[in-house]
Amino acid sequence: MVSKNQIIISSENSSHTNFIELSNYLDLLFFMVLRDLKVLYKQTILGFSWAFIRPFITMVIFTFIFGNLAKIPSDNIPYPVFSFSALLPWLYFSSSLSKSTQSIIGGRQMYTKVYFPRIIIPLTSVLSSLVDFFISITILIAMFFYFKIMPSSDILWFPILVIVMIVNAAGFSFWISSLSVQYRDVKHAINFLNQMLMYAAPVVWPISLLQEKFGEQFVQWYSLYPMVGIIEGFRSCLIPSHPFPIKLVLISSFSSLIIFISGFYFFSSKEKHFADIS
Repeated sequence: MVSKNQIIISSENSSHTNFIELSNYLDLLFFMVLRDLKVLYKQTILGFSWAFIRPFITMVIFTFIFGNLAKIPSDNIPYPVFSFSALLPWLYFSSSLSKSTQSIIGGRQMYTKVYFPRIIIPLTSVLSSLVDFFISITILIAMFFYFKIMPSSDILWFPILVIVMIVNAAGFSFWISSLSVQYRDVKHAINFLNQMLMYAAPVVWPISLLQEKFGEQFVQWYSLYPMVGIIEGFRSCLIPSHPFPIKLVLISSFSSLIIFISGFYFFSSKEKHFADIS
């Protein structure tokens, strides 16, 4: 006879088995991503159109303020294309962080009743944000036609950059979602943190400004901030006049991997306490 109350005790190597377990829960991950999208756009008049509206309006504002008023250089690239090619990865990163902040707390009713790898919860936020990312690409394609821009062979780097972008967002999400369970200040600080991280990245200004003022070595150290190599890589693989910054991309890829691995182990070390704290 099965007792009513059962306690599930994680093994000592649970941080290692999560990746193996995850392959057995891909169907659950898929349905959680689908549910996340339905909840996000449920009872909205414009629905998935918000995936177009948000990046487009942001691009228009940036073009007016930074391109027209502040006259920030854009490396001889039309400023709308210059800013939008950076907004694509940035808005994905920002959205992933915002969603993952409350993901563990919001999913308490599920993971306290049913066992599944808890890492799926922040991963759901990361993967569901990809839908908006790929929808927004259609705006950039339309801009390429308007400005008569033809991507070069560097466009082959695009899938690799998308993977690095996902790894980086997942790593940050593991950290943020874990910390937000114990420290509720995180949900209040996330909007400020997003703004600070955006202006610290070369979204509205070209990285050539730093190269001219501080030199190439400084820029390489600066690219330890993962969004630097990701943003510059996206610009370069999409815009032919931009040489592909292989060093910056490799450095940012390395730091993204470090953030992912450390975030994964930090999440795994904290997940056994989620039900008690949340």
